[in-house]
Amino acid sequence: MIKNYSLEQLAEISKEIINLSKHKILLFYGEMGVGKTTLIKEIAKQLGVTDTVSSPTFSLVNEYHTTKNIKVFHFDFYRIDSEEEALDIGIEEYFYSDNWCFIEWPNKVENLLPLKSVTISITTNSSQQRTIELKNNE
Repeated sequence: MIKNYSLEQLAEISKEIINLSKHKILLFYGEMGVGKTTLIKEIAKQLGVTDTVSSPTFSLVNEYHTTKNIKVFHFDFYRIDSEEEALDIGIEEYFYSDNWCFIEWPNKVENLLPLKSVTISITTNSSQQRTIELKNNE
């Protein structure tokens, strides 16, 4: 799926991402400031997360709970220097827990990512809209 969207369409695009995702590991690619965290906040909201969603830039991972008692993990690997740091927080346990995992800057832990995941690439275009490309990985 490739789509253009504006902030007004965030809820709609988030529902579509949830419905089209074959896996619960979502890898968010895009430049700084492109809207990865904003999109993750809306996807979490659509899943029923009641907590305040914010980027875990310094803690590496935030855990949220939904109204259906489902766990959602949000990772931000922008500040890590090596995959060792991700291993130290027990990343593999999170990835194979069958819970939703939203991962910003997945390129920093490329060798640790599950093969079964969903790649979400976000870019901006000239009309201040975002272009999203979603690809299920097997």
